[in-house]
Amino acid sequence: MKLEDLLTKAAQLEDKTVAVAQAEDEEVIEAVYTSLEKRLARFILFGEEEKIRFYLKEKGIREDGVKIVHTTSKEMSAEMAVKAVKAREADVLMKGNIPTATILKAVLNKEYGLRTGKVLSHVAVFEVPEYDRFIIVTDAAMNIAPDLHQKSQIITNAVEIANSIEINLPKVAPIAAVETVNPAMQATLDAAALTQMNKRGQIKNCIVDGPLALDNAVSMKAAEHKGIKSEVAGQADVLLVPAIEAGNILYKSLIYFAKAKVGAVIAGAKAPIVLTSRADSAESKLYSLALAICSAK
Repeated sequence: MKLEDLLTKAAQLEDKTVAVAQAEDEEVIEAVYTSLEKRLARFILFGEEEKIRFYLKEKGIREDGVKIVHTTSKEMSAEMAVKAVKAREADVLMKGNIPTATILKAVLNKEYGLRTGKVLSHVAVFEVPEYDRFIIVTDAAMNIAPDLHQKSQIITNAVEIANSIEINLPKVAPIAAVETVNPAMQATLDAAALTQMNKRGQIKNCIVDGPLALDNAVSMKAAEHKGIKSEVAGQADVLLVPAIEAGNILYKSLIYFAKAKVGAVIAGAKAPIVLTSRADSAESKLYSLALAICSAK
């Protein structure tokens, strides 16, 4: 499967609606325009009505499939967009021209937010040139230094996203610098514990094996060279990174060095959240929307 296939899959899922917090932004409207063109979803656009209409008109977007809700501040946009998802008026939450902290504050609000009691985590699905399958990287943007309990939930979130794009029983590699347990390296201790938790049914619907270094996780040749026998080595679907720095560096290396394509969502809330940044390409925003729509319950 390619990321382009997610657009087709998302278009087949009828009656999906995306709530966009603070939509008066040229790049956001560009993503809305392309999504409408490809019939991915309908949109509720929260923000300053006059500006939103200006951008829609500039793009030549007819207001079929678009509802505009006027708001007077970014905080109000975030609150109303989250409430729309909570009330099931929308299936996906998308960040517009608004700080991440503002939208997450609304998501985590105890009264009207989208909490589930689970850890929220960033799940990125990469299509790497000349690689035979998707590679899922987690967590590159939310959890700074997750502990063992948080890592188990991050795996569960990634598995749910993997299942939504037809990767059944994904193979998860907790990544470390080495493939042996070293008491001085916490990442290896956590990886070994997660492997046991999976074997005992505490982490379900996947196969976890680690610690594995990156080469042994993705290259069968490297794994064989080191004599590693594992159901995951050389064929990992999910790379669980030890901390945010490793995840962020790997994420950006795949994009800028490997020229990989990516779609990403925040998982673990009551609905998928699209937190794109201005640095993301229009293509990446579109793939992220498609991934969110495919993973929306």
